[in-house]
Amino acid sequence: MDVLASLLLALACVVASMTLAALRARQLGVVAVVDVAWGLGFVLVAAATTLLGAALGTAEWRSWLVLALVAAWGGRLGWHVRSRAIGEHQGKEDPRYEQLLGGPLREVGMAAAVRRVFLVQGVAQWFVAVPLAVGAVLTVEWAWVVWLGVAVWAVGLFFESVGDRQLAAYKARPREERPPVMDQGLWAWTRHPNYFGDACIWWGLWLAAGLASGWLPGLLTVLCPVAMTVFLRNVTGAKLLERTMSQRPGWDEYAARVPLFFPRPPRA
Repeated sequence: MDVLASLLLALACVVASMTLAALRARQLGVVAVVDVAWGLGFVLVAAATTLLGAALGTAEWRSWLVLALVAAWGGRLGWHVRSRAIGEHQGKEDPRYEQLLGGPLREVGMAAAVRRVFLVQGVAQWFVAVPLAVGAVLTVEWAWVVWLGVAVWAVGLFFESVGDRQLAAYKARPREERPPVMDQGLWAWTRHPNYFGDACIWWGLWLAAGLASGWLPGLLTVLCPVAMTVFLRNVTGAKLLERTMSQRPGWDEYAARVPLFFPRPPRA
């Protein structure tokens, strides 16, 4: 019953965050604000379910540690997306969302945006957050798995934050002074270090919150990081972004020597 209550609370948090994001999108005329709600919504889920575990007397040190990990990741992501939205993309729609909608928000309407973006992302957010909700009300079986998860999470945060910083520095250079394709730093190891890092974040959180609670919770929640990885690589992340990136000069040569997702040392 504790697990069910935590899952229902997580669902309520997701509904609240996506509803607020949809209202804000309607006000601004830009669906991309959902990216801010994505990271902060997970923080809300982790905080609410951890407090529920504390009220039930089942929250342990692991629950608060996972909350801190989610807050660090979600807070950084939310700030990064917000900074980009009020900077280079101010008032502009993300091309990925225009493709998903089939046109600008003002043309397709808010109902289409709710069906194709906010509802889909809300379901995905709740499903991916299941290990957080489960771990918040269960006891730790294997503490060493928690720390293994922290290590994987740290690798993910490194790839995601450093990759974002390197890309921001590249974009800050005058267009005539920079190469058409970013291929330095982590971007020489993988074409999408930020998406790879995001996948590692959720594998680390699954280890710490799901598998560390025992074999059964781990097996029942393993599809959550699997789904996140598939989406990041094949659906709304890397593959979708490359539809526009592949039109840049030099992209074919870059793609031939740098892997799509999983990193490896750069080669000539």
